[in-house]
Amino acid sequence: MKPAAFEYHRARSVAGAVELLTELGDDAKVLAGGQSLVAMMNFRLARPEHLVDITHVTDDGALAGIERRGDALHVGALTTHHAVERADLGPDFRILSDAMAHVGHLPIRTRGTVGGSIAHADATAEWCLLAVLLDALIVAQGPAGRREIAAADFFHGPFWTALEPDEVIVEVVFPRPAPRTALVEYADRRGDFAIAAAVVDLDTDRVVLGGVGAVPVRLDTTTPDQAADGLDLRDEPGVSTHYRRGLVRTLVARARKEAGSR
Repeated sequence: MKPAAFEYHRARSVAGAVELLTELGDDAKVLAGGQSLVAMMNFRLARPEHLVDITHVTDDGALAGIERRGDALHVGALTTHHAVERADLGPDFRILSDAMAHVGHLPIRTRGTVGGSIAHADATAEWCLLAVLLDALIVAQGPAGRREIAAADFFHGPFWTALEPDEVIVEVVFPRPAPRTALVEYADRRGDFAIAAAVVDLDTDRVVLGGVGAVPVRLDTTTPDQAADGLDLRDEPGVSTHYRRGLVRTLVARARKEAGSR
């Protein structure tokens, strides 16, 4: 299928992108990597009248790149999954590069971006799960300047976030090291969307689950039975409540074991 007709706009700066979004209103969408948005447009699941392309923004180095500042790691919004996968982040943030192996296939990882994944807000997306678990800050720029949004407050529902229509994500900040963290997920085939996922941080005794709700679900336990039994699940076509609960229990146990070996 082909997308519905739209008007293409190319932004040369962050301020220019914000100005365009302000002018165009709710009918505009930001185009970064395009790996999620374009697919939705092709299936007519999204029909924006305007696309604001930020991939040519060159006035702000923070939009692409990875930088360690003290204990925190700053990841530019236009940084690709593959760039993170290849980066030497050391033991403190190794979980970020390791998790990228679960993101689709290589062509998707070389085009898809960190900011795009966060803004898309898929409840099973690796970046969304990691952001919630590690207390990430989503830095957005709008007409009033920049603001920080805690990841715990950012995701409101499927493809629905705290981001305003005239704001652009410029970077994601992971404020603290996470050396004993691991992500495990299950999909029918490698590269497919995960049926369920679990990312565990043993230092905070937290787990964040994907595929069990409209947003990533954070629990203050890494005990497999407690994590699985406390979920409010419903039967879905092809995936029963019993099956998903058992799958979560298994994934949490595996993630806990992997995190403990680091």
